[in-house]
Order: sequence, then C-alpha cells, then structure tokens
Amino acid sequence: MLALAWRTVRGRKGGFVAAFIAVLFGSAVITACGILLESSERSRVPAERYRAADLVVGAPQALPVADDVDPRFAERATLPADRVDDVTRVPGVRAAIAEVNVPVSVLTADAEVLAGPDGAPVLGHGWRSAALGPFVTSAGRAPTGPDDVVLDSALAERAGVTVGASVRLAVGSDTSSYRVTGIAGLPDRGLARQSALFFTDDRARELTGQPDRVDAIGVLAAPGVRADELAGAIGAAVPDVVVYSGDDRSEAEFLDIGGTRSFLSELALAFGASMVLVIMVVVGSTLALSVRQRLRELALLRAVGATPKQVLRMIAAEAMVVGTLGAALGVLPGIGLSFLFRAAFTLVGAVPDDFALVIGPLPVLVALVLCLVAVRLGGWIAARRAARLRPADALGEAASEPSGLGWLRWTVGLLLIPAGIFMAVVLPLVLPGEGAAESAAFSAFLLVFAVALLGPRLLGGAVTLLGPWLNRRSGVSGFLATANARANSRRLAAATTPLIMGITLATGQLFSATTASAAAQGQVTAGLRADYVVTATSAGVSPEVVDLLRRVSGVSVATPVVRTRTLVTFGTDDSPQLRNYPAQGVIGDRLAETMDLTVLAGDVAKLRGDTVALSRIAAGTLGVTLGDAVDLRLGDGTPVRPTVVALYERGLGLGDVTLPHDLVLEHTTDRLDFAVLVAASAGTDVGALGDALRSAVRHLPTVRVDNRESFVAAQRDAAAGDSAVGLILNAVLLGYLAIAVVNTLVLATAARFREFALLQLVGATRRQVRVMMLGETRTIVVAAVLVGTLAAVPSLIGTSLGLTRTPVPSVSPLTYLAIVAVAALLGWAAIMSATRVAMRPRPIDAIGGRE
Repeated sequence: MLALAWRTVRGRKGGFVAAFIAVLFGSAVITACGILLESSERSRVPAERYRAADLVVGAPQALPVADDVDPRFAERATLPADRVDDVTRVPGVRAAIAEVNVPVSVLTADAEVLAGPDGAPVLGHGWRSAALGPFVTSAGRAPTGPDDVVLDSALAERAGVTVGASVRLAVGSDTSSYRVTGIAGLPDRGLARQSALFFTDDRARELTGQPDRVDAIGVLAAPGVRADELAGAIGAAVPDVVVYSGDDRSEAEFLDIGGTRSFLSELALAFGASMVLVIMVVVGSTLALSVRQRLRELALLRAVGATPKQVLRMIAAEAMVVGTLGAALGVLPGIGLSFLFRAAFTLVGAVPDDFALVIGPLPVLVALVLCLVAVRLGGWIAARRAARLRPADALGEAASEPSGLGWLRWTVGLLLIPAGIFMAVVLPLVLPGEGAAESAAFSAFLLVFAVALLGPRLLGGAVTLLGPWLNRRSGVSGFLATANARANSRRLAAATTPLIMGITLATGQLFSATTASAAAQGQVTAGLRADYVVTATSAGVSPEVVDLLRRVSGVSVATPVVRTRTLVTFGTDDSPQLRNYPAQGVIGDRLAETMDLTVLAGDVAKLRGDTVALSRIAAGTLGVTLGDAVDLRLGDGTPVRPTVVALYERGLGLGDVTLPHDLVLEHTTDRLDFAVLVAASAGTDVGALGDALRSAVRHLPTVRVDNRESFVAAQRDAAAGDSAVGLILNAVLLGYLAIAVVNTLVLATAARFREFALLQLVGATRRQVRVMMLGETRTIVVAAVLVGTLAAVPSLIGTSLGLTRTPVPSVSPLTYLAIVAVAALLGWAAIMSATRVAMRPRPIDAIGGRE
C-alpha cells in the first residue's frame, strides 16, 4: 500500500503539494515550540560572581506542583542567617559564605545614574563574598569601615574613579558618599550581566534592611570532596534549601533565568497545543479538497473492485507519505524559526540575551509524531466519505457537486453554532471570574469548526446574497462567477476554510487583546486620583520618603504603593488549582483620595494585618466573598491566609490582589516602593504643590515628581511592551494561516484548467475568463470576511462582558480594515496567479490533459 501511495504521490505532485506545504510549515512551528520547551529545561547560563563556589545554597524559588510547571515566585526567597552555620557544620564544607544583594545606584557628578553593562543592575555585596568570584584586588585594599567600598574594575572605569576617590551611591532613595578603597576584578573575564561593588559584611547586611536574612550561601568544598556528594549531604542535613552546582549556580545568582524557563515552558506548551489543532484543521481541509478533485479516479478504483476499506487505506497511506516528507523537511525551518522566536523575545525583553537555545533530537521526534497524528486524523476525516461512495455516485459528484451535506455533518455543525453562541454570550453573564472570558475565547474555536462543517451551505448562502450585487457590473463574466461559486460551494468551502479561520482568529485574538488593554488602561486612568506621583529612576522609592512628602505643606494624603505578584491556591485538596495575580500593597486609610478601586462590597479602610481586598474577577475565579480566607503566597513564597475585607472592580488596571503595604513590602526583593501617590488638600494650588514636592526631594537625586498624566502615559507605554509577546505569537499563527490560504486557493484554482479551456473553446475570451475569476475572487473574499467576522463577534462580546461587564469590545477600525485588506490581497494574489498559470496551455491541449 505504501508503494502504491508513493507512486500516486509522484504521479500527482500538484494534487499533494498543498498538503505537503501545510504539513511542512506546521512541522516548522511545532519543532520551534519543542526547541523552546527543551531549552527551558536544559539551557544553562554561566555563573559570574559564583564561579569559584563549588555549590550555592538558596531558598526554594518555586512552588512544587505535581505533573505541571512549577510556578516561580516573583521576588527573591531568602534564608535565615543561621542557615550559614548549619551549612558550615556539614562534613566536607571548607567554608560557607553568606551572600546578600543590595541594589545600588552610582551617581555621576551631575547626579545621573550610572548603570551596569547594557543597562544591567549594579549590586552591592559583603566583601567576604568576593571569594566566590574570586574577585582579586588589582589596586588598593579591602573595605574596613562603614564608608568604604570596593568597585569592580569595569564599573570604576565607567565611573571615572580610582583608589582614594569619593563616589556617591544611592541605596533606594538614600544617597551617601563612600571612599573607594580598592578596585577588584575577576581573573579570567569581566561581568556581563551586572556590575559589582563591595561593602564590609556588616554594612552590606545593614543596607538590605533585613540583617537576619541572607540571599544565598556560597559553599567552598574541602580538598578531595566531590561537589555532587557534598550537595547531597547539605540537602539531607539542612532543611528547606535548594543546592545548586555547575551551571545551575547561576539560577541562584540571577532570578530572571528561572522566570525565563517558566515563561518558555508555559508558552511552548500552550502555543504548540493550539498549533497542533490548527494544523489538523488546515491539513484536513487541504486533503479534503485534494480528495474531492480525485473522485473520478476513486470511482474507477471502486468500479474495478476496490473496497471502501482499501480506498480509505490508500488515501491514509498517501497522506502519511506526504505528511512524513513535509514533517521531516520542516525540521530545519523549525530550527531557524526557534532562533527567530528567541531573537524576537529578546528584543521585547521577555528573554535575556545570554539565554541560549538547546537543539536536541527530542523536539524533532515530537514534531514528527504530532504532525503525523494531525495528518492521519485529517486524512481520515477527508477520505471517509469518498471511500463510502458508490462508483456511480462518485462519478456523478465529479461532474457536479452533491446537493446536500451528510446528516452527521449537518447535525454537528448546527449544534456547534448555538453552543458557541451560548458559551460566548450567555456563560459570561453567569460564570464568575476568569471563566467568563475563557468561555468566550473558546467559543471562537467552536464557531470555526461549525464553519468548517457547514461551509458549503454558509458560503452558498453568502454567494447567493452577495454575488449578484458584487458582480452586477461585470456582465456575462459576473454571472458566470456567481453561478460557479454557487454551484461549487463545497469545493470553495474547503478552499476558503483557512481564510475564514484566519479572519476569525485574527479578529478574535487581536481585538480580545485590545479590549483587555483598553479596559486596563481605562481603569488606570479613572482609578488614579492623585495629583502627583513620586517615582524613582533607580530600583524604587525608599519607604521613608512618604514621611518626607507628608510633611510638605498642602499635601492631604500620601499613599505608598509597592507592587509584586502573588500565587493563590484554591479548589479541593484532591485537585488544587493555582493562579498568579498581580498584587499591590497600599495603606487602606483614605485610599480613595489617591486611588479609586471602585469598591463593590466591604471597606478597603479595613486593609491592615492579615487582610486582603480582591478584584471581582479574582474573587469569582477563587470562589470567595467577604469574610472568606484565601490561601496566598506572597512575592517571596511566604504563605499567608488573609481574610477578604473588600471586593472591587478595577483589577485589570490596578491589580487583582490588594494587601496591606507593610506586609507586601517586607516580602519583596528590594524592599522599595514602586511609587507614592500624593493628593492635594482642598484649596491648595496644584501647581504650587508640585513645586513644593520637587523642592522637598531635591536632595534625593533618584526621586522624581510626575503629574498624573505623565505617570499614566508611562504606564501605557509599559503595558504596550508587555503585550508584545502576544503579538509575536499571533503573527506566527496568522502567518501560517496566510500560507494555508494561498496554498488551498491555488490548489483549488489550478485544478480548474479544463473548465477554463472549455470556456475558451465555446467562445469566451481569455479576458472574460479572467474577469470571471476576478468576480469569483471578489465574492469569495467578501463572503469569507462576512462569515469570519460573524464567527468572531460573539467571542468578542463575551470577552468584553467577562472583563468589563459591557457588551462593547474595543475594536480598532484601522486594524480591522488591515485584516480585510490582507485577506483580499491573499485571495486575489492566490486565485489570479493560479488562473494565469492554468490558462497558459492552449485550450485544445488543456481540455485533453491529465488531471
């Protein structure tokens, strides 16, 4: 059977090239996702300051979850300082060195902040941890007093300082002058991800604000002790720690590596699964079109004795041959696509520059298997009806399309339409929390499947309504275009399914994102009541600054805001679920004067101690209300169980979880505020207050005072950067669908060479045939845009209902027109170019040519 399938494929290359191309590009996307997934597990970034450490001991930085990706904590989890002594007592440990990280801003003579290489942070440490590099002083001596500091050589060169000079350093908002007592560097290479400076150990711990905690512990092994054996001994002897060795030491040094692993893993799994589904639909549609064009051949096989099972096996074998070739040849483009993914993610800041991809055999094998599964299912769906047809019926369908659809296809398609509308419009009104928007998003896929099943009827109806009007000025050619489209609706439906799917998904995905973005931005704009916002050009604003601002004349309220992310556990003990929510810490007293959360129930003034306020969406998802307790982990993984004291609406823009300020601040990496919101007293001149605030913080060079509009604009720009990853993925998905659109339309059009020849033989000119095809293209594109848009509208309405409780989504007219223009361009280019190719032979030669 495989040999027969191979000969058939070789003899009918044109009929199989569309399926081959669809599988090839699908294999490329799945391979790229597989490489990203494997890289999330196996890629390594070399350590910098921990190169001389045999091991690094840290706190767990993720929450273990069975059979799923472990969610990462947003902040650095620290260890009690007495863990250093516990590690020191483990046999085989030569030295255990406490490590802390202090974000520092180096100030130039004109009070500008000097960053590390390529904008990397500048971090301060205790001098004893220099041995973990090992950093060696090239000039000067080690720090001995609270005002002494040693700079790494590259940082000293950028700052233009030498031993004995004075340098101004800002820790948070507090600025002090330090004396440079030494210049140090690594013996083999410099620092690429950071700049380092060293205080005395006591001074470094004091600057962290938590002298009884350490960020990590560097371990130097005794001579003759193997690192892996020592790691096991430390893990067994010291509770609640993670031991890193080799290149894994960098994960304790750089938090963004673990975050990148989690990001790539979740993205590759979610996007890869979606692409497998899309590929199956596209390949099935393409194979259905190919099978449709071979009905005469299949009828002849049935007439000479082939059974339906044999025909089905033959088509399946052909699909597997084409699928295997396409999947195998798609591997190399997939490797290239993975590097494009990485470059794009790096450009938007989602992946660090030095996070390398790992190319192994596993993603290739998985891509091959998944593509073949998709091809097998698509081929079976496409072939089962053709295999069951009687020879006489097959010959009749080859000459003219059947008048109706199968009862199963009718039934499933008709059931999917109300099911999709119900999920899009009704469920968002009754489902709480995120389930409303998720239901609406899934409804688009149901309606796409309904379109694929009912395509001939939907397209035929649209052509009947639109064809005469669209082609009214084209005369006989226009009449033929409408009649052709109506008579061959089954063939056109198979060819235009990818076009309809592309329009539906493009409209749904893009405008769902703009709806969420517009709602979030609107909530930020409406919710910010403060007249001024005090922020920092460094890591953040020191908590002491709020007291300084409150003393300024004309200030009514000054509300410090600290931001983080929290993990919330809910559900049953047998099937617990997790959600990762953006969170903020505020002082609840008089909060409404600076930030309006639009409280729906409860009172945010009660926000103190072990309490929490939740957005409507978060509370609905978690299934909690006022007075209920929530199992929550703070930014550094510390578990708490606060009681819900308020529910509010503006969670999209202001964060789904609001906690007491001091509780959140204590469990952040830098222990700095994101901003301070300042409201003017009644009767105070707002402009004069701004001048007074700037005067009050003039001695703090990293602190700046913005008005409300400037701050909102900055948040809008930051939100635009966060949505870039979604745009990249949508571009890949829509690019694949665009290839599929051109693919199927070219296949469907090129196969009509006999029809074009017959029209010319009975008197039509070449121009009349081209005008006919132009009219047919116009009809197909308009019908596809209409059907695709109608399939997307319910999901957009449901998404808006779920997010904003209003049925009107945020739709950009220019973006929609761009989608329509691209659809029209793809349809016109594919059909008209294929028409020109099909009309190249002389009509008398083409009419007798083989299929």
